[in-house]
Amino acid sequence: MKKILTAGLIAGFILFALSYGGLYVAVRFFPAFFVEYNNPLFNSTGSRDILFYMHPFIISFALAWFWDRFKGMFKGMFIIRGVEFGLVYSIIALLPVMWISFSALDITVTMVSSWFAYGLAQAIIAGLVFAKLNP
Repeated sequence: MKKILTAGLIAGFILFALSYGGLYVAVRFFPAFFVEYNNPLFNSTGSRDILFYMHPFIISFALAWFWDRFKGMFKGMFIIRGVEFGLVYSIIALLPVMWISFSALDITVTMVSSWFAYGLAQAIIAGLVFAKLNP
């Protein structure tokens, strides 16, 4: 259990830093893309910002448990294991969620694609951390 918590916390901090930095860079260099977020579908009051910033830790702890449960299925060097872990998670969890989100909400393909790419990157980075810290 200690390995799950430690790896989850470390991955959470790494994902938080990369997510926050990536958001800053993306808004700075692709401002037109973020105009799509000026939509009543999204909460812009700031009342739930803490939930947004907790996301890297929530996903890291969930993925750390998933990794600990199924790490024996991933073979090879830690890089291969981490990337495969991210791809498996993306196909099993992200793809269906993105599919239903696009079909049910008034969002664009570009937005859903960026969410999928972001989730895939998070899962691969977390997988690399887990493969290194909890082989």
